[in-house]
Amino acid sequence: MSKVLLLNSPHFTSIHRRTLSSFLTLSSPHLTLSPLPFHRLSCLFLSSPPSPLPSFHRRTFSVRAFDSSEEETKGKEVGPEVNKVDDGGETFAGPREDYPTGEFQFEEFSWWRKFTVKLKLLIAFPWERVRKGTVLTMKLRGQISDQLKSRFSSGLSLPQICENIVKATYDPRISGIYLHVETLSCGWGKVEEIRRHILDFKKSGKFIVAYAPACREKEYYLASACEEIYAPPSAYFSLLGLTVQASFLRGVLDKIGIEPQVVRIGKYKSAGDQLTRTTMSEENCEMLTALLNNIYGDWLDKVSSAQGKTREDLENFINEGVFQVERLKEEGWITKIFYDDEVISMLSERLGMQKDKNLPMVDYRKYSRVRKWTLGLSGGKDQIALIRASGSISRVRSPLSAPSSGITAEQFIEKIRSVRESKRYKAAIIRIDSPGGDALASDLMWREIRLLAESKPVVASMSDVAASGGYYMAMAAGTIVAENLTLTGSIGVVTGKFNLGNLYEKIGFNKEIISRGRYAELLAAENRPFRPDEAELFAKSAQNAYKQFRDKAAFSRSMPVEKMEEFAQGRVWTGKDAASRGLIDAIGGLSRAIAIAKLKANIPQDRRVTVVELSRPSPSLPEILSGIGNTLVGVDRTLKVLLEELTFSDGVQARMDGIIFQRLEGYAYANPIFTLLKDYLSSL
Repeated sequence: MSKVLLLNSPHFTSIHRRTLSSFLTLSSPHLTLSPLPFHRLSCLFLSSPPSPLPSFHRRTFSVRAFDSSEEETKGKEVGPEVNKVDDGGETFAGPREDYPTGEFQFEEFSWWRKFTVKLKLLIAFPWERVRKGTVLTMKLRGQISDQLKSRFSSGLSLPQICENIVKATYDPRISGIYLHVETLSCGWGKVEEIRRHILDFKKSGKFIVAYAPACREKEYYLASACEEIYAPPSAYFSLLGLTVQASFLRGVLDKIGIEPQVVRIGKYKSAGDQLTRTTMSEENCEMLTALLNNIYGDWLDKVSSAQGKTREDLENFINEGVFQVERLKEEGWITKIFYDDEVISMLSERLGMQKDKNLPMVDYRKYSRVRKWTLGLSGGKDQIALIRASGSISRVRSPLSAPSSGITAEQFIEKIRSVRESKRYKAAIIRIDSPGGDALASDLMWREIRLLAESKPVVASMSDVAASGGYYMAMAAGTIVAENLTLTGSIGVVTGKFNLGNLYEKIGFNKEIISRGRYAELLAAENRPFRPDEAELFAKSAQNAYKQFRDKAAFSRSMPVEKMEEFAQGRVWTGKDAASRGLIDAIGGLSRAIAIAKLKANIPQDRRVTVVELSRPSPSLPEILSGIGNTLVGVDRTLKVLLEELTFSDGVQARMDGIIFQRLEGYAYANPIFTLLKDYLSSL
């Protein structure tokens, strides 16, 4: 078997709150997006009051077939004007400062609007009924998806979390929010988005408090944005800092007789290191250290500022290794030591509830069914299409893939074309949360996004990760917006195959091949190493794949190929560093992407728009019913993913797996072999 992977860092590096583990696999799951009924979301995260639209330069797209020759690509200036940022003598394209921020501005409803909301609440559906003075409760724990979720699905949805916070901001029946923050299994980009909404909610004057029974760096990052933090006496607080680890398989492979034959292009192509090395390379160490420094530095700055401390105070506290909840209270890192029932009693007293009355509360799921229309938050007549792309990229849906998960090029392209052909949408936003996948699929989607950008403004909004194939998609948009801690870039290639000859000899297995054609056995003969001419062809194919990716990135970002080469070579960047190097245009979340889309579409910033979701919440009821009976002690789903991982992919992969700040066990792109073993052992 052979795989070609366009990626940057260790193929499976998992960075979580305290540990960044890196490991490798050579294939990617083939998942899919669901069909496209429409769901509307009105946009109220408007930027500051009306102002004259600043001048801007729309990117002029050419949709001719891309010529990968360097001579034609060098120095092409087809992109938007960007600021220039000097960095140690080098001049990089910096983020545009004249883009609207999309910052939330809380505005009191007029008397007429308040009156219409009261009328709508009187005729609301039964499931939308909420008592006055109710507290919205949300338990933030486990995985958080960037896709919409149906009421039949478990888990949390980032768009629904954010929408609930916005609704609670204006809902006259909601007096405040009570957050339960526990161990999270998502990247830092989603955490930044939720944190921003918490800060926006506080502008309404309503209270928002956090309860943290199990808290590490990521959870505390969220909780620190709330007005108050409570924890039980036995709480697990582990604010010990972040680490980075790398795992290497070469020694294991040598013992069992497997020889990895890897071709690396670019000094940061550390995915191959997992197979060919026994220690971390200097380049890999440099890249991972930079990522770690960025995230740790941002965490120190945001948390210390929120708690009214200095960065040095927080660093000193962490370096003391404090785990006692009493110390956290004494030094002002939490508000009080309370059990959950004590916090509820305190909130009841604060709201003037009688002692014999229970505090009225509504949970995340029920409140998600309250329509924005009911609260007077419906959008305007101008519509912006929102297309979400989450998960691994494949060209067609695999029979083994789970419905409504992953990015399937065929279905994604249908959505893109429907937006391009429709006159109802003034602009489009592509929301990306993907480490990549099939390179051909990525290129086909790149083409369709560019065609769409010919007819209307397109803005790419990055979530946790938009790297390799995910960045391939994003770079086709006119403007790219990412969070400070989004992981992006990863423009690069590594390719290889396993020589299993020694293993076959050890276990007594033999394989013979009859072939026609000089290179017919290039991918079929895993029982022997490459011949010299085969190795040369294999290396050339990898070099060609890398050159196409890099040159298209340079073309899309209006950058000379030589400059793009400095930022490519498979390196992963945080959003902040990517912005300073011209790989993205602006720092922010979905609200800023909407504001920029309005700017590009000549829609005044103070005018509300309707954001139309071109995807349905998943899984649907039929999908749930079709899956009943297919799971036995959790192994069924893992086996499906494992089989996909072991299935030979159709050609080049544009993928960066694993660099996500979270626990390995909760990581959607983690190696399924380990998950399978865990499920099997737990079933005994």
